[in-house]
Amino acid sequence: MKTIPEDFIEFLYWIKNETETLWSQDPEIFHFEKWLHGAKWIGMTDSQIAKAEEKYSIKFTPEHKEFLRILHTVDRKEKIEDTTDDGQIVIHEYPYFYNWLKDHEDIIYRLKYPFECILYDIKKRSMWLKSWGEKPKDKNEQIEKFTEIYHQSPPLLPLYNHRFLVSDTSLKFNPVLSIWGTDTIIYGWTLRTYLINELKYYLDIWKNVYNEEDQQYYSHLNNEAKKISDDDFKYDKDKVIPIWQEIILDYNNFWSSFGLKNPPNPKLESLKRSIENENKI
Repeated sequence: MKTIPEDFIEFLYWIKNETETLWSQDPEIFHFEKWLHGAKWIGMTDSQIAKAEEKYSIKFTPEHKEFLRILHTVDRKEKIEDTTDDGQIVIHEYPYFYNWLKDHEDIIYRLKYPFECILYDIKKRSMWLKSWGEKPKDKNEQIEKFTEIYHQSPPLLPLYNHRFLVSDTSLKFNPVLSIWGTDTIIYGWTLRTYLINELKYYLDIWKNVYNEEDQQYYSHLNNEAKKISDDDFKYDKDKVIPIWQEIILDYNNFWSSFGLKNPPNPKLESLKRSIENENKI
């Protein structure tokens, strides 16, 4: 079994070599998307990184900069087929990891996306977090107060699709969040673990395991990668993400992302007992 490098820079070069080697093969034989055949990663120079920070008024973390220098993005768009109502096949193209040199409109959209997601829920679903203090009665005052609070929270920088890196060097951990509306989960507490989870199918670190109950195969990380992921999600008192932590813990059942147990849910417990009783009959 191949060893996943512990050193982050070695790890990034390992990612680059493993993925590009696979993508150079026949996609029909090695089972990856045809659009990736021959794909290469395009790194950024230090000058380009600095210009991107200035252009978007952002600050990359040191690890994010290493990622940008070695990987950054691939030299082509991701192609996804869709079928129209009249049966026509349409191919949509999306950035496969955002290109900070070219994907200006996509990056602007994604930089605003997390804020707009919460704002929508405040306007339409009366969302309000306890940590924000007393909720103003006037909707405009709610929006004003939330906007002030949000812009004091750690910046979220887009990586790929709706995955965002918490970019704040004052935090011990800079996790990657997967944000879909306010439905948010942690995809990795480090860039290393995130990339393992995101790119696992191109890294020969997974295996198919047959589930007897469902009568089908499921993909699982191999033992080495699973240990890295499991260790990454263990409890640590310094795992803190202003705003998003409360959303994850209050609005979803992803307490395990913080190494914590989900709080008791009477409805789920009652449903579980009902199912167990039915099975006994």
